[in-house]
Amino acid sequence: MPIVTLGGQQIEVDEDGFMQEPEKWSNEVAEDIAKTEDVYPMNDDRWKIVNFLRNYFVEFGIAPPIRVVTKQTGFDLKTIYTLFPSGLAKGGCKIAGLPKPTGCV
Repeated sequence: MPIVTLGGQQIEVDEDGFMQEPEKWSNEVAEDIAKTEDVYPMNDDRWKIVNFLRNYFVEFGIAPPIRVVTKQTGFDLKTIYTLFPSGLAKGGCKIAGLPKPTGCV
């Protein structure tokens, strides 16, 4: 798998750019990934979603379903797609340093 520099660190990613070493995630890493997803600079709304995704993943070991994200963050689906045009799974989860989701996020 490729090794890329994110947040000043060498990090292994898969073929789609998802981190394979989530323990190396930091705000600086997230900012660099956000540049690749065309959502840079990060704003408070994006950080709210990214932090929710990370916290949910740490607690449950999986990415949250989209309905949980909308309920817990207060953002509707249209707003989430405005914040992350490539989608929550591809953009949001990638920026949050989560593994590539397999379900419907």
